[in-house]
Amino acid sequence: MSASTSTVAGAPAVLDVSGTKPVPFTRQVTVELRKMVDTRAGLWLMITIALLTALFVVLLYAFGDSGGTDERTFLNYLATTTTPQGFLLPVLGILLITSEWTQRTALVTFTLSPKRWKVIAAKGVAALLIGLAAMVVAIVMAAIATLISDAPGAWDGVSVGDFANFGLLQSLGVLQGLAFGLLFLNSAIAIVVFFVVPIVFNVLVSLISWLRDAAPWIDLSTAQTPLLGFDPSTGQDAASGMNAEAWGQLGTATLIWIVVPIAIGMWRVHRNEAK
Repeated sequence: MSASTSTVAGAPAVLDVSGTKPVPFTRQVTVELRKMVDTRAGLWLMITIALLTALFVVLLYAFGDSGGTDERTFLNYLATTTTPQGFLLPVLGILLITSEWTQRTALVTFTLSPKRWKVIAAKGVAALLIGLAAMVVAIVMAAIATLISDAPGAWDGVSVGDFANFGLLQSLGVLQGLAFGLLFLNSAIAIVVFFVVPIVFNVLVSLISWLRDAAPWIDLSTAQTPLLGFDPSTGQDAASGMNAEAWGQLGTATLIWIVVPIAIGMWRVHRNEAK
């Protein structure tokens, strides 16, 4: 990094930073990762995710064979871990975005890195890396619990596609959190809307019949259920899994709840005055 000060007769000194190299993207990602644990909220949120993931695995281990059929299979353990992570990982994505405005650090951040899209991209990569780490933790816990359970056929049906679907599910949750954070730029509002919208939608689906048929196309949580091997219309195991129609539904719902909010949020971030 280099800078020089030049003076012109009768004019104030000017700091020349034209030769200063931009902050490397990898360093920005590292900074965003560090921001996640620098605050008590972020640190305890990640601790809570790990503890609840372990708790859900323990609960399945304790009660998975009480109904006459041993449900303690690897895929069931893995599916169980999606419940706490699916709720809390998006909140982590929301806080990563909104903390710049709620903690009034946006001015410093965008002064050090004027390209705002680059800062948001670094936040996105950092959040996805945390989601990947949470996925690894969930897989390890599920594998250990499966080995301890020693249930008959516990590893049947496990394939690479299951891990890919699980990773996609985690990534979509994190990205949706980022999208809501960008859209509202306020932690409280973004978190409340994120949790309230699915409740309101479920009420509307129960009241409006045609909306029930359209749900897989416009509701992200419904469109994601085939990733876990369930039919969104019945809630039962889906033999077809992610077929062409299911991928189309997931793509449409992702466009509505992730792509569009991110686009609007990026526009807001570029127009919003950093204070």
